[in-house]
Amino acid sequence: MKKIITTLTFSTLLLMSCSKSDSSDSDEYEGLTLLDLNERIYAGGATTIFSENSLAYSVAAPNLTEAEDDKHTIGDRAFETTFVTNPAPIYGGLGPIFNSNSCISCHPGDGRAAFPTDLERSRGFFMRVSLPGTDAHGGPLPVPGFGTQVQNRALTGFQPEGKYAVSFTDSIVTFRDGSKVTLKVPHYTLNGVSATVPPNILISPRTSMPIYGLGLLENIPEADLKALEDVNDANNDGISGKINYVWDGVHKKRMVGRFGWKANTATLLDEAAGSFSGDLGVTNPYYPVEIGKGQAHSDDGRNDEPEMSKEMVDATEFYLQTLAVPAMRNAHKKSVRYGAYIFEGIGCAKCHTVKQRTLNAPTPALANQTFYPYTDMLLHDMGPALADNRPDFLANGREWRTRPLWGIGLQEIASGHTNFLHDGRAKNITEAILWHGGESEKSKKIFLKLTKKEREDLLEFLNSI
Repeated sequence: MKKIITTLTFSTLLLMSCSKSDSSDSDEYEGLTLLDLNERIYAGGATTIFSENSLAYSVAAPNLTEAEDDKHTIGDRAFETTFVTNPAPIYGGLGPIFNSNSCISCHPGDGRAAFPTDLERSRGFFMRVSLPGTDAHGGPLPVPGFGTQVQNRALTGFQPEGKYAVSFTDSIVTFRDGSKVTLKVPHYTLNGVSATVPPNILISPRTSMPIYGLGLLENIPEADLKALEDVNDANNDGISGKINYVWDGVHKKRMVGRFGWKANTATLLDEAAGSFSGDLGVTNPYYPVEIGKGQAHSDDGRNDEPEMSKEMVDATEFYLQTLAVPAMRNAHKKSVRYGAYIFEGIGCAKCHTVKQRTLNAPTPALANQTFYPYTDMLLHDMGPALADNRPDFLANGREWRTRPLWGIGLQEIASGHTNFLHDGRAKNITEAILWHGGESEKSKKIFLKLTKKEREDLLEFLNSI
């Protein structure tokens, strides 16, 4: 005899069987579906590590060779290097305009940055800008005097492109059981600018992203991603993910976008080289032109480009490719297994695809792996509340790439906070879910109707993966 879930709405909307899958004679989960999560424990396949401390995001994949581990270490040093102004014997080239002076300062613990308490001194938080239209490669159209990213810091004697400001209004969300959550709706502006701000400028805030497991995501076969696409929602399930095809500045060709909040970067080499240039103002052989070149407020006039070596950039790319993925925790707990059932039952897994694979990969440690990132890597309409109204290649102003969920339960211990979403506006996972709309509106509405215990189990599952 099946046990009836106490929330009628949940049992109706879930549309999944409630067969008994646990051997216990009687407890609160008797008769409920408890998913078998054993295969998901190795979240990163052979690159998985069993770590639950502050270094959970910062360890090299355990299946690297000794030579590969040495290269990873060199990349680690580059990632943690604090750059200074030229002339300098080592690690010179910072700025003269920039967002940060090191990679690690934007990715604390190799994770994501928190929403800054002071936007004037923010690190790991920056502002994308563009004008309506596209550039020669179909990407965002740069804004005169700002490009496509506002540099909010500058060396002595130079002027930042601008500073960021934010104000908030409250939006109260009520669960079916009467519980309330107050979401803080951010409203962003630029001030202290070095150039005229066009009236039609498009502004989109960003926080940095976690960097573990990226090599696996880079090597998901393109055919697998295409198989997940449903641009016109042919199956009528309300989900219509699509690939973002973007211009890769290193390889000089159009490729599948995999990284960034709108999947606007195709490869980790382009991510590394572009970040050194665009975020730190450090030129390299892949991006040899100083950002803002020719603008009086941002040209150091030294003509010393490139300011860092190809080897250093390549080692950073390898570091990004070969960080280990934390293992799933508590996979045998009934509350976690039931939370997984709720996660899939209310439709979260339609975008947060549980399982992915690699086939061939340049680094053997990344080849032929089965892993569990909880992402389809596709763009989805997330509704008006999260819209930035700024297109980025094929991504429109309401579309964002599905974020991988693996490892999020360790974020507080590894990076020191529980902020989520593209600008860090969500203070915890519950708020992040409540911000969902568009293609995820149906799942969110079901989430609002769950009992407190069902929500707790869902959150316990998410904090375990």
